[in-house]
Amino acid sequence: MKLYPAIDLLGGRAVRLEEGRRDRATVFHEHPPALVAELARGGADRLHVVDLDGAFAGAPQQQELIRAIVEASPLPVEVGGGIRDRAAIEAVLALGAAFVVLGTAAVRSPALVEETCRAHAGRVIVAVDARDGVVAVDGWTASGDVTAIELGKRAAGWGAAALLYTDVARDGLHVGPNVDATAQLARAVDCEVIASGGVGSLADLEHLREAGIAAVVVGRALYDRRFTIEEAARVAHGES
Repeated sequence: MKLYPAIDLLGGRAVRLEEGRRDRATVFHEHPPALVAELARGGADRLHVVDLDGAFAGAPQQQELIRAIVEASPLPVEVGGGIRDRAAIEAVLALGAAFVVLGTAAVRSPALVEETCRAHAGRVIVAVDARDGVVAVDGWTASGDVTAIELGKRAAGWGAAALLYTDVARDGLHVGPNVDATAQLARAVDCEVIASGGVGSLADLEHLREAGIAAVVVGRALYDRRFTIEEAARVAHGES
């Protein structure tokens, strides 16, 4: 299983939210690009960067900071948050991001996302953010009126490189990922599924790996020092 540490950006700083709520943010680093070298050395396979300001505003807000992270990273970087039109998609890829993550756009503008999957084959990840099995959009503040599996099947049919599945109710809470729902989605689609939300221990990583999940995003547990990036990489990669 591959390991993708998260760098979530809010107001120019690296933060983690609880349940995606802006009013429950914890600041972990004042200068996010400084995190890159440590994460890369520790065995990460890719960086997962989210423009939270963009997610709430509906348009990217942290482009120069993302550019700095991409330029500092020896690893591929996937970027999401507020990317909802063609100009924003092209702008993020022009910054050097290896992958673009589209969530709300996959519900609100499916034709755009399908076209993007074809135009940028292998570089589009569709975020399937769900609460009680129903997709959440607009920075997780509204219902998308579609189930996670329905959206996942659509995205796989469009040619998405991967699905990023997040159980919103568990995000940032260390309560454990929704292994069953993640595995159910993985069984239902033909593309890679990336797990996200709720990882709080090395045992959580082991459970996801044993369930056959291809990759996992880890955020708050790393910054809360529940385990190191080196320990997480060894478990994710099946080395311990």
